Amino acid sequence: MEKFEVSGTRNFVVLGHGTCGKTTLVDSLMHKSGENTRFGRVDNGSSVSDYADEEKERKISIFATPLHLTWKNRSIFLIDTPGYADFFGEVTASVRVADSAVIVVDSSAGIGVGTQRTWDETEKCGIGKLIYISRLDKENTDFSRTYDEIVKTFGKKCVPVVIPAGKEGNISAAANIINGNKIDLLEEPLRGKVSQYREKLIEAVAESDDALLEKYLERGEISDEELRSALKRSIVRGLVVPVLSGSADREIGTEELLDFIVEYMPSPADVSPAKFSEREILPDPGAGLSAFIFKTITDPYVGQLTYFRVYSGLLKADSEVLNVSNGGKERIGHIYIIKGKEQISVSEAGPGDIMAVAKLKNTHVNNTLAAFGEKMTFNPIIFPKPLVSYAVYAKAKGDEEKIGAGLHKIAEEDPTLKIGRNSDTKELIISGMGDLHIEIAMARIKHKFNVEANLSVPKVAYKETIKKLAEGHEKYKKQSGGKGQYGEVYLKIEPLERGKGFEFVDEIVGGAIPRNYLPAVEKGIRESMTEGVLAGYPIVDFCARCYDGSYHEVDSSEMAFKIAGSKAFKDAFLKAKPVLLEPIMNIEVIIPSDYMGDVTGDLNAKRGRIVGMEPVGMLQKVKAQVPQSEIFRYSTELRSMTGGRGTFTIDFSHYEEVPAHISQKVIDESKKQDEEK
Repeated sequence: MEKFEVSGTRNFVVLGHGTCGKTTLVDSLMHKSGENTRFGRVDNGSSVSDYADEEKERKISIFATPLHLTWKNRSIFLIDTPGYADFFGEVTASVRVADSAVIVVDSSAGIGVGTQRTWDETEKCGIGKLIYISRLDKENTDFSRTYDEIVKTFGKKCVPVVIPAGKEGNISAAANIINGNKIDLLEEPLRGKVSQYREKLIEAVAESDDALLEKYLERGEISDEELRSALKRSIVRGLVVPVLSGSADREIGTEELLDFIVEYMPSPADVSPAKFSEREILPDPGAGLSAFIFKTITDPYVGQLTYFRVYSGLLKADSEVLNVSNGGKERIGHIYIIKGKEQISVSEAGPGDIMAVAKLKNTHVNNTLAAFGEKMTFNPIIFPKPLVSYAVYAKAKGDEEKIGAGLHKIAEEDPTLKIGRNSDTKELIISGMGDLHIEIAMARIKHKFNVEANLSVPKVAYKETIKKLAEGHEKYKKQSGGKGQYGEVYLKIEPLERGKGFEFVDEIVGGAIPRNYLPAVEKGIRESMTEGVLAGYPIVDFCARCYDGSYHEVDSSEMAFKIAGSKAFKDAFLKAKPVLLEPIMNIEVIIPSDYMGDVTGDLNAKRGRIVGMEPVGMLQKVKAQVPQSEIFRYSTELRSMTGGRGTFTIDFSHYEEVPAHISQKVIDESKKQDEEK
């Protein structure tokens, strides 16, 4: 690979709502730049980006794919990302390591929920961006209408730069309003809007610079050189978002996009220095090495591939570096530029480069590689929390360990996939971003480890507690010849505040129970707590006071008092107005306004409480609290309700008492399962 100065490097991430045309645009960029001799197509499985078997089968992007091209003596790294919410973790990681973003908006479909979400992610990371309006060659598309929607959603800082020439649905070229290229090809009504659009651009750029604004107000114009220089600074600072357009499928506007990227989008030297813990890191190839790991995959030919972004120094092939995150040494063998499934070996990677290294032994996502002696690390990527969970059961007896090991292996490559065993329900749980996410993970398990599993809705991790003070008593006495067993316990139990757990209080006076037996009483209570009394669920939030009892000089033992304590507790528990508690989840749903009634009505029907509503651009956010038992299938239900235009986030809030009629069903089901066992 030809060596480039840091100022000649560009890297960006391609974002957008599902099926908006991101991957077609990426294939167009690769073909136009000459990196691909033929135009790859998603439909026939020849896309340079969507090359994985799962992607070819479903004809959607599932994994973030780094690619590289050169254009006008510039080295350009880009990352094509999935548009479906199930794979948003790939977006989160990719945005984190990019200096800028291209957000694709489908003119025929408009701004989707995923568009808003990717915009928010770039805002959170503070990177500059441009918007590319795609598919303007299709029927019922209109640049002006789509642009107006963009301004309404994201604000007046979105300004046109490249607009379509030709009739609606049949564009023939893309015109640049900065340099006037192809403006003569424009037809009405866009021809009449050129001066208006240029004025918007100049005003937006001028407002980002006080001195330039003053000059503009005095003279009524600024020079082309001033416009170009200020535009680049404004993009870096996020004060201006250029809007370009075209038809990637017909490669109209692709060249203009590449030209704009190399001229106006930031190099690593233009953006704010990266934070290395609290220290700023300048993109100096002569400085000490600092690189960040954002993704790992298993390649069928070279084994594990670890994707990284270099922030300073040079990462060289056949060298040794420090993994600061775990303190270990790593041997760097081959370094690759990635072009989809193609890997091109290079000798080194410098600031701004996004590449991969093969066969690292103990380096994972969020790790920092650096020069020896370095102690600082980059802050980790905060991945989105899983939204759906399933219990996993082996189809074939004896495959449980294979399935668990396989799932953990796949989860190492995907930080949004969580595998764990629920200590309350004893189920192996797989959690992910959506049903499709889980489906693909299970398909990979079958393919890579030759093992199959069944999925089921997880059991709810109910808990049991009490609502009033009660007393319990047990005299445990057993005589069977020789030494017997004897222990007598009197208990009081009372409720504690939610979340306080369990307290054991010794109120014995006068030696009614010797001190050395009281730990056994507490142990008996704790064992009963884990087994539950009402329906076999853990018991929480109460205080047990042992206030009296009796013992026998010969027959008393720790075992006797453990049994007595357990039975006395159960006696008291059933008198203390026992209830079931269920987990309540916080949920935030983002939807187009048209679906507000359906979504809020559905949440109410799920015993949910609406706690707030607020606009998010042209969309609406609904905040609610809903019992976990009602929303295990919410990912599928919301997609059905909104035609795939709704997204949500969910996390645990607290435990609440289960309504009596539902509680009885849970108890009856538990008893039925016990009888079957």
